[in-house]
Amino acid sequence: MARIDQTPFEVQITGLTHDGRGVARRPDGKAVFVAGALPGERVMASQTGRHRSFDEARTVDVLEAAPERVEPRCPHFGTCSGCALQHYAEDKQILAKQNVLMENFERIGHVTPERILAPLTDAAWGYRRKGRFSVRRVEKKDKTLVGFRETDPRFVADLRECHTVIPQIGQSIGALAALVDGLQARREIPQIEFISGDPTPDFSGIALTIRHLVPLTDADKDAIVAFGKAHGFAIFLQPAGVDSVHALWPADPKLAFSLPQWNLEFLFRPLDFIQVNAGLNGKMIQHAIDLLQPQPGDRVLDLFAGLGNFTLPLARQVREVVGVEGEAGLVRRARENAAHNGIDNAHFHAADLAKDLSGESWMKQGFDKLLLDPPRSGADVVLAQLPLKQFGRIVYVSCHPASLARDAGFLVNERGWKLRAAGVMDMFPHTAHVESIAMFEPG
Repeated sequence: MARIDQTPFEVQITGLTHDGRGVARRPDGKAVFVAGALPGERVMASQTGRHRSFDEARTVDVLEAAPERVEPRCPHFGTCSGCALQHYAEDKQILAKQNVLMENFERIGHVTPERILAPLTDAAWGYRRKGRFSVRRVEKKDKTLVGFRETDPRFVADLRECHTVIPQIGQSIGALAALVDGLQARREIPQIEFISGDPTPDFSGIALTIRHLVPLTDADKDAIVAFGKAHGFAIFLQPAGVDSVHALWPADPKLAFSLPQWNLEFLFRPLDFIQVNAGLNGKMIQHAIDLLQPQPGDRVLDLFAGLGNFTLPLARQVREVVGVEGEAGLVRRARENAAHNGIDNAHFHAADLAKDLSGESWMKQGFDKLLLDPPRSGADVVLAQLPLKQFGRIVYVSCHPASLARDAGFLVNERGWKLRAAGVMDMFPHTAHVESIAMFEPG
């Protein structure tokens, strides 16, 4: 392959891709996606990649800035891949994400919502309560790097701070890197995960899980415990797979978050999936319930239920709710959380929702409403198997607009449902990711 000509060239930016890059056209009509550029701008760009139908480039100089351009708060923006939109005004980011959702509905699903819901937003900074830092010892620099991947994923960003992560973690990245650099096992620690629940009088609610590829010495364990005590972090170790995770200090830390509007407390494990943005999560649950309009006598099916994030709030308002989740550990925790909160009308089942479900007992039970919150791959397999005529309403929460659009196309164009409303929720400000929600009714 011929070397890429990196000579800067001038382009006019006309749109934004789903991953936050500016869209432009070469004089020959070929699309080029430009990192760091915004719609309406004229920039000098340098090519970084070549593909059959599009090129990739990065912004070298902004010749005419869009009025929505702002100064990024983080000094690592542009190098770290954790954020893609810090240079875009906060109130404009979510509108751009809404455009992506609507374009996906049109292009992929060939559907149009009857009503566009107002975007749902919450705190834009210090919101990220769960994540994974990569760790790499760089001998040439004689230092250990802790951070998210760079925009070139071969490298780990050398972070000193992060403004989207909860402040207790975001301001401790340098100290965390210094800790690892001082360990005998520093070359054998590939990642550190963080998660945060609610603080208690004697615990910050924050836990770190340190993955290590060799057994840790007593000296290393002592140093890690001292770090945990100094910062108020619980420390877990992960010597192998997920099942190997165990507490180092304190012996049995309580990890929990509350949803006070439903008088609920969720207990969780350090590697469990919880929604990243706590403030937005509460608003999202209420939004979904408002759209579902559950009635006291309803029996509701909640698919991809996780810990019961939607299931247990729904249980406060309906006759019965059945949650189905593929990960057995989360199903156990969901059942424990139902008992912990005194809820006896929520029942949970473990099932792989991407496989044949004809033998599942819950598939044969009658329901009034359906709520689902699938992973990025969407819910096409399970939707194709469900007897959809039993449902009076479907609410679909999505972390990937393209799979939502595809599944909306199936419901509307193949099964005759109506896409009554859809909108976006800013679970991940300053990133290109977006949470979406859609409500369907029978045609």
